Amino acid sequence: MNKPVKLDELEVGFDIPAAIGMDESEIQTPCLILDLDALERNITKMGDYAKAHGMRHRVHGKMHKSVDVAKLQEKLGGAVGVCCQKVSEAEVFARGGIKDILVSNQVRDPAKIDRLARLPKLGARTIVCVDDIENVADLSEAAQRHGTQLEVFVEIDCGAGRCGVTTTADVIAIAKAVEAAPNLSFTGIQAYQGAMQHLDTYEARKEKLDTAIAMVRDAVEGLKAEGISCELVSGGGTGSYYFESNSGVYNELQCGSYAFMDADYGRILDENGQRIDQGEWENALFILTSIMSHAKADKAICDAGLKAQSVDSGLPFIYGRDDVEYLKCSDEHGVIGDPDGVLKVNDKLRLVPGHCDPTCNVHDWYVGVRNGKVETLWPVSARGKAY
Repeated sequence: MNKPVKLDELEVGFDIPAAIGMDESEIQTPCLILDLDALERNITKMGDYAKAHGMRHRVHGKMHKSVDVAKLQEKLGGAVGVCCQKVSEAEVFARGGIKDILVSNQVRDPAKIDRLARLPKLGARTIVCVDDIENVADLSEAAQRHGTQLEVFVEIDCGAGRCGVTTTADVIAIAKAVEAAPNLSFTGIQAYQGAMQHLDTYEARKEKLDTAIAMVRDAVEGLKAEGISCELVSGGGTGSYYFESNSGVYNELQCGSYAFMDADYGRILDENGQRIDQGEWENALFILTSIMSHAKADKAICDAGLKAQSVDSGLPFIYGRDDVEYLKCSDEHGVIGDPDGVLKVNDKLRLVPGHCDPTCNVHDWYVGVRNGKVETLWPVSARGKAY
């Protein structure tokens, strides 16, 4: 998917799920479709918010893994670049023309560090996260070898319990080591609180972020006292961006799922107790599925099972319907409760996946739909780039 493809050379139903100009009813299933109007509204809305609050927005590329979606986020939402979790994923975006890339993860394997150090040669500002001072020398050596410059965020564990240091002293020590290392520069702090993004209530999420913000503020002040400039403080997700953007300490957001909106994120509540997919954001990503059997009077069987989606965050729901329900799935089948027998073989349904990120990663294409017609096809450019 990294080389340009000519859609007119691809066969519908084998290479691609649809052709431009096709009716939505003709799209081959199961596949991912994007409601382009909803997608564009989501992107514009977040872009307007970030601008109004003086925030940079670095969109999370791991969510959609698509160069085309990232470029739309730059065009419509003023995004400054992308976050990636893996070096190979970052390389896809760099090759695709994205000019500001953060690998919001640790890179320790020598071969991966070598590839990371080559990314600036593709024209991309390249930032990487560090949480171990021993990583600094390896990054510096690789950057020197390739004649490139790498920037570094020190990652703080502000509640996720995964990567990151936990004390201001550690932040300062790593920042000093980076500043002293050839071909590296200290750019700021990575402080993303992933564990709280999906907490149901606004108040529960705020409580977790208050603690995170206090940690980050202490680290920034500690760096300042040592005469170390902290250009960027980066973090914030779809479930918390309003906290970081009003903190007075963060200046860069990393929201991703807002653009597509999945079922798990959609259920969390905003400040007024409303689901965020019923006001704040719109569902723009769907798994289009077809009914393939209705041999049982009260059950319809669709073609979107486990191999078409991730159910780690729960089952999908059927968009715009309350008369039928997605009940369970196996590898290639989804069981839909249809107590009134309203569905027929070859009917198509839109499913909102439980978790968009891993769902997108099992598909090759996005089919962009507007007014019932296929308007565009975009490859899932970084699909499978997990190393």
